[in-house]
Amino acid sequence: MARASFSQATWLVAEREMKTLVGTKGFWIGFLFTVVGLFALTILPTVFGGDDPKVAVVGSAVQAVQGKALDVQEVGSVQEAADLVRADDVDAAIVPDGAGIKVLALNSPPNSVIRQLVESPPVELLEASAVTSGQRSVTVIVFGLVFLMFGMGGAAIAQSTVTEKQTRIVEILVSTVPVRALLAGKILGHTILTLLQVVVLALAAPIALRVAGLGELLGVVAPALGWFIPFLMLGFVLISSMWAVAGALVSRQEDLGSTMGLVMIAVMGPYFGVQFFYENPVVLKWMSFVPFTAGVAMPVRLFSEQAAAWEAILSLGILAVTVVVILLVASRLYTGSLLQTGGRVKLSKAWAPAE
Repeated sequence: MARASFSQATWLVAEREMKTLVGTKGFWIGFLFTVVGLFALTILPTVFGGDDPKVAVVGSAVQAVQGKALDVQEVGSVQEAADLVRADDVDAAIVPDGAGIKVLALNSPPNSVIRQLVESPPVELLEASAVTSGQRSVTVIVFGLVFLMFGMGGAAIAQSTVTEKQTRIVEILVSTVPVRALLAGKILGHTILTLLQVVVLALAAPIALRVAGLGELLGVVAPALGWFIPFLMLGFVLISSMWAVAGALVSRQEDLGSTMGLVMIAVMGPYFGVQFFYENPVVLKWMSFVPFTAGVAMPVRLFSEQAAAWEAILSLGILAVTVVVILLVASRLYTGSLLQTGGRVKLSKAWAPAE
């Protein structure tokens, strides 16, 4: 029987990986959790946006709260209003004070009430944005969490690699298919499944926005989401190759923790980095061109209308070149460590066979 070509062997491995992963409950539970989380992050802020502060108002002070976002309860005396504050039935009391008013609170200034009472000056926006700060923060969380979840999902590649080494199945596999085809097939299979999940999420996102009453945001979200998909997929390939090497370097599942530290940083770094610095345009701009953080930072900048299309294309190109380099390095390390059993394989030793 003729040995399969590289492309045939790659597809056979990819097909095997997809069937194995789709057949597990964890895959479906994780995917369902991601879809439900998308709807929750979009809808819940509008459903539980916070009630208006409750205040007790006495006499003429009622004029100061007319038209304000306050839950007003009128009472007959200052003492009655103070009693409601002490009983924690209201957040504050607004009472007459000479020609003006005074706010009574229990033990700290009620800032949410004071903000309603203070007359705000008119604001003119020189560069108006279609995106509010709240909408931007939700988008940062959603993009970051999706990247984090799929990046962590790549750990299945490391786990399957370790299992094959631990059960010695890998020796049978490499006698049938080239080692590089084994690596390529694992990455291809998991990438296809990830792409299918991302497509479902991309289709669900507009529905979630409409349900939340944010349909007007679709015009802003759609372009950013369109960029997010290729960034996410290239980022996933980058992370997947690192997961594969992490699995090939050890021979037991319990030893996997010793090799996955760097991959965990590469997965969690973009999430926490963008969460901390998304309001810092300078840092966010630099992060959008760093391959490991560009997958989240650049789509966030595009959503906030802070980046031009050429910047996204340049960032995507840098990421693509980095993916090729990492794949070549990962292929060499994977090939040099896959058939080595026992303890953890040192990177220098895994690299040596290609010399």
